[in-house]
Amino acid sequence: MVQTTRRIREYLRIIDVVIEVVDARIPHSGRAPLLERLAAQRARFVALNKEDVADPATTRLWLDELARRGAQAIAIDGRKRGSVARLASAIEAFSRRDGRAAKVARAMIVGVPNSGKSTIVNALLRRAAAKTEDRAGVTRQTQWFRLAPNIEVMDTPGVLSPSVSAAAAWKLAICGAVPHNRYDPAEVAGAFHSWLVERRPRTRVPDLQTFAAERGFVGRGGAIDYHNAARSYISGFNDGVFGRISLEDPDDAETA
Repeated sequence: MVQTTRRIREYLRIIDVVIEVVDARIPHSGRAPLLERLAAQRARFVALNKEDVADPATTRLWLDELARRGAQAIAIDGRKRGSVARLASAIEAFSRRDGRAAKVARAMIVGVPNSGKSTIVNALLRRAAAKTEDRAGVTRQTQWFRLAPNIEVMDTPGVLSPSVSAAAAWKLAICGAVPHNRYDPAEVAGAFHSWLVERRPRTRVPDLQTFAAERGFVGRGGAIDYHNAARSYISGFNDGVFGRISLEDPDDAETA
């Protein structure tokens, strides 16, 4: 994280626009304050990625809130080229602004781990140029790619704040921003379900114990394999098995 931050700070001197990729389900916890401070003096787009698994109404509220704060924001599904094309159009429009077409415009893609930066790069390039996996920490170094004759894009490793609140920790974990070996999946699944029941008392999303029993995570003697059940539970959340759920609302006191 320290090395990545140092590289980002150094490269920002030659960057024209910063594209901050944020998980649309956690637009508050999923933003690194350090990146926001580093990129404060650059033109910036906020890409709310994974909008296909976030609550559409809540995503619209976040787009309005980010616009109110003066940010250029767009909701996308980084796995779909048609969706990412909207971001590509915004970058190209920026490259033509203020007579910039005569020079190469350089864009830097930043965000917390596993927010979908490399997936978006691949969709922008229309080829598998950047390595992607469904886990945090896959991108280990900065990489330059040419998006168009006059546009270059830099992919960067994820940056996570060194101090994360308890309210944000489980959200980052369940959304994949934290390496699997850094948290207890059963605790994260439990925190999510408790949060959900508090807001939607009649929710049909099962708790971990019910989910484990329904999916066959029961061993000899009826003992439940909570660890593997929780892994499957978290994967199900990210695949949209429980529906499109956003974990933060602009009006939440916790988010504020």
